[in-house]
Amino acid sequence: MRTPDPLPPSLGPVFSLADARALGVKRGRLEGEDLTAPFTGVRARFDDSSTTDAIRLDDFEARVRDVRTLARAYALRMRPVEFFSHHTAATLWGAPIAIPTPIAIDVCVFRGNAIPRSRGVRGHRADHRTTAMTTTRAGMRLASPASVWASLGTLPVDDLVVVGDYFCRRWRHGFLRPKAGAPPLTTRERLAAALAASRRVGAARLREALELIREDSWSPRESLCRVVLVRAGLPEPLLNMDVDGPLGFLACVDMVYPRYRIAIEYQGQVHGTRYAKDIERIEGLRAAGWIVIQVTAALLSRPEELVARVRAALVSRGWRP
Repeated sequence: MRTPDPLPPSLGPVFSLADARALGVKRGRLEGEDLTAPFTGVRARFDDSSTTDAIRLDDFEARVRDVRTLARAYALRMRPVEFFSHHTAATLWGAPIAIPTPIAIDVCVFRGNAIPRSRGVRGHRADHRTTAMTTTRAGMRLASPASVWASLGTLPVDDLVVVGDYFCRRWRHGFLRPKAGAPPLTTRERLAAALAASRRVGAARLREALELIREDSWSPRESLCRVVLVRAGLPEPLLNMDVDGPLGFLACVDMVYPRYRIAIEYQGQVHGTRYAKDIERIEGLRAAGWIVIQVTAALLSRPEELVARVRAALVSRGWRP
């Protein structure tokens, strides 16, 4: 196969046919096998590294990449009245949300406009009560975080808590904390206002989730672990608290019962230097008199055992139900 003629680099990885033609690209070149057509009037460069990327990325990361690529492609032909919503907007905001299969993008309009209908697009219609505002992020129009969360009522309660925790995270000041002082994407008050604005699909699940959302959870697994403990009737732990030892700062702990000197740490898949640092941190806590309960994905999948371990630790330190 003949090597295709190079495209103008200013076109980028996705581009509209109109922009390409304005730069003098011939029609035949735009039908080349090195290009794909995700939407009418749009072309995307075929990425030879996609196979290698798929090996490097886990399934979730690969799906996020695909959603972002499709959204960038659709944005080139998006009407002024359209914006991204629902799962797609949540993904573009960076929320840890499962991506439905097959992958399609959610595009919304306000009442009075035609619902988007295209291959690979889920069209929606909203009104100004349920979608208070839209904004632009990375050059793409999308619904606000609070409106997005309130549109996800088909999700299970735990997933709604995870997304809500992400949207409401406050970047608090503390030892070596990232983005200290950065504002949260939204607040619990705004989530409540979005939920109350009008009738919502899954309103009961959204209300239940809203009561469980907190503002200092740093990861989905931390959120799920906390919900398991609270639902079981255990005291609610403080989140991501800095713990000091005899020589000053000792550790920032995922979940803490400071009165009982009990720390709960979620351990994801880590390697090398990070693993060694985690071991040193945990041993430092134990040497300072803390009980440390380490939670893995396997333990989180057995919530009764997780609850039993935490309850036993609390009782050993004097807690009574």
